[in-house]
Amino acid sequence: MDVSWRPEKSLAVTFSNDGVHWDDPVITFGPDPDSGWEDVVNRNCVLPDPSGNGWLMWYTGQVWNGSHGRSWIGLARSEDGIVFRRFRKDPVLSPETGFERESVMNPFVLYENGLYRMWYAAGETYEPNAICYAESHDGEHWLKSPQNPVFTASPANEYERERIGACDVLREENGGYLMFYIGYRDIHTACICAARSPDGITGWERVPENPLVTPTPGSWDADSCYKPTAVRASDGTYRLWYNGRAESREYIGFACGTLKD
Repeated sequence: MDVSWRPEKSLAVTFSNDGVHWDDPVITFGPDPDSGWEDVVNRNCVLPDPSGNGWLMWYTGQVWNGSHGRSWIGLARSEDGIVFRRFRKDPVLSPETGFERESVMNPFVLYENGLYRMWYAAGETYEPNAICYAESHDGEHWLKSPQNPVFTASPANEYERERIGACDVLREENGGYLMFYIGYRDIHTACICAARSPDGITGWERVPENPLVTPTPGSWDADSCYKPTAVRASDGTYRLWYNGRAESREYIGFACGTLKD
């Protein structure tokens, strides 16, 4: 599991034999304040390099000035998945449009049929506002979709009336795509939801089971459940790891369940 290690302003990895009990984290990638856009690094996505040469990582680099911040997406490479080095000094994705505001962040990348496909969050830095999409032939140079943002909040749904955030996308057996995402009831209260699309870009439909994971009063995730990562097990259930928050304390939790096909 690749994670953000907030006190270290870094990214880390931890290992488990059962998905529940995890080793102590080991830092894989740290900040670079001299770069001008990486005072803090967090919220990454790691894939085996399709060339067979190690691993690729897309990550969020951030700069904060008091209560205001900016975010970009960078690229790093590793031979062993433990020690990552910057692929280049500049970001590979930057905020450019009005709806992206000051931030692009939370990259999630799939490699399909010779193409890198990235879903990313955009908008404000404290919490983003929408989900966008981009494609690349080399993982470095990206073309943003003219249909961006491809997924936005639906105020009619109480669980996401404020905004939506980071996502994790799975390819389904029918060829479609299942996206787990964050729904914000308000800026400080979040839950985990899901939606389906035939192509991963258009026609997103929220699953009827939403919200899937919600805060538990008085518990370690009393305020927010967010930043999901999911896999589908051989028995058809979904195993989901997520970030939980109670006031300023953050943890990682585990949940499992089913969805109607």
